[in-house]
Amino acid sequence: MQLSVDPAAATPPYEQIRAQIAEQARSGALPTGLRLPTVRALAEELGLAAGTVARAYKELEADGVVETHGRRGTLIAATGDAAHRLAAEAAAEYAARARRLGLSRPDALAAVVTALDLAYPGA
Repeated sequence: MQLSVDPAAATPPYEQIRAQIAEQARSGALPTGLRLPTVRALAEELGLAAGTVARAYKELEADGVVETHGRRGTLIAATGDAAHRLAAEAAAEYAARARRLGLSRPDALAAVVTALDLAYPGA
């Protein structure tokens, strides 16, 4: 697993770690079932505090990219299914909230398009 952290970057170190692991998992560079280094080991390797790596792992677990199995450690999850499931759940929650707020369907959709344009610049 190849990770690098730029301490001078505007992006926090935990987010740099999270993004790199997520991308490597999505691309297949980190195969499903691969055991990640322990929090302490990765923190030492990268010269970071253990809490920084722990936060990255926690975010990855919340996104369905990794699964923690106690003594077996933290493993790369089958992200395709989890990512789509989590995205569908988030979309359903947004739709319900937009309706409760009284937004029309076109206004709710416009808010999503704006958010996606911000999240995927140049796409």
